Amino acid sequence: MLDIKLIREDLEGVITRLNTRGKDFGYLRELIEKDEKRRNLISEVEELKRLRNENSKLVGERKRNKEDATDILEKVANLGDKISELDNQLRELEKEIEYTLLITPNLLHESVPIGKDETENLEIKKFLEPTKLGFKPRGHYELGEKLKILDFERAAKITGSRFVVYKGLGARLERALIAFMMDVHSKNGYQEIIPPYIVNRESMTATGQLPKFEEDAFRIENGNGDWFLNPTAEVPTINLFRGEIIDFEDLPINYCSYTMAFRSEAGSAGRDTRGLIRTHQFNKVELIKFAAPENSYKELEKMLEESELILKLLKIPYRIVALCSGDMGASMAKTYDIEVWIPSQNTYREIGSISNAEDYQARRGNIRMRRTKDSKPEFVHTLNGSGLAVGRTWVAIVENYQQEDGSIRVPEVLVPYMGVEIIE
Repeated sequence: MLDIKLIREDLEGVITRLNTRGKDFGYLRELIEKDEKRRNLISEVEELKRLRNENSKLVGERKRNKEDATDILEKVANLGDKISELDNQLRELEKEIEYTLLITPNLLHESVPIGKDETENLEIKKFLEPTKLGFKPRGHYELGEKLKILDFERAAKITGSRFVVYKGLGARLERALIAFMMDVHSKNGYQEIIPPYIVNRESMTATGQLPKFEEDAFRIENGNGDWFLNPTAEVPTINLFRGEIIDFEDLPINYCSYTMAFRSEAGSAGRDTRGLIRTHQFNKVELIKFAAPENSYKELEKMLEESELILKLLKIPYRIVALCSGDMGASMAKTYDIEVWIPSQNTYREIGSISNAEDYQARRGNIRMRRTKDSKPEFVHTLNGSGLAVGRTWVAIVENYQQEDGSIRVPEVLVPYMGVEIIE
């Protein structure tokens, strides 16, 4: 969340910066009014408690002197009732302030291009030219069903729409990609993590999924309190250090985290209904960094290169775009998207996002660092990036490596994992 001190000291500047996201954040003026009322209430309560303590001492003195203290006892009782009333008001006000801070997005980095939506994202670079096949490309879902390596019909019978059963070499390709990604990233200095697939409300709140985007999450009704199915490896992995202080010399901390991810896709009705682009359940390899504030943007550029490496090794065409202000995720200060070429759609599609949240998530999760033994704790910066979305990488391989006869060539780097050179 944002630091309320920053909002207090530069209210109009913060509103102006947030408004570049394409919405009106004027409600923060009311937040500062509530904050001022809260601080006045705190002062009033503290003064009343001081008076109560003084009067309690007078009661003690009178009792020791065997004098009547009825009038002071009545005053103390009245003060207690007033303090209780004000404490209740204060608690309600603090809840309102906290909720407003929790739903307010991050401030954008000054380098983020201003734009209304994804059509105004800024292309940074490309790798390879779009694949030219020499024949009309088939969609991955058509190829998958023809080769009997995907089964959407039986998945729908088992669960419902937007689920899939991987079969045969299709299942092996999915498994190979997970192992390949984890191997590449671990060799590049990332520690492998397989966290729980279920996360609690505190974890979802710390990373920014809650309270604003609860409709997009799968909630487990009979869980131990408020449990949710993990929407991305970012959530459990960032929360490894929730409420902790990290030694400065340990930074940056780099994790390569594999999870199954679950999303309701509540806002995507009618979009990508066929195939693997937008499913409720998918595998994901995520890169997570905890960094010192002064180094986080250098680490962001490194993370982008480390994520790109997967597609370079697979020799799949892609491009990098810097997201504009109107297309940014709520928790992030800056984001690059990696978009892979999909021949059947004749366009680039997102396969991963690389983002710096600065101290937004760390403040929500109270994740701090200490530079020296005697220094004051500071919030770290958290970064996360796809390393990559496994299902969409599966799609990219199948479509870019398809042959005219409907078979799929296996990328050279995956042959040792697959044990075959052709899926047919």
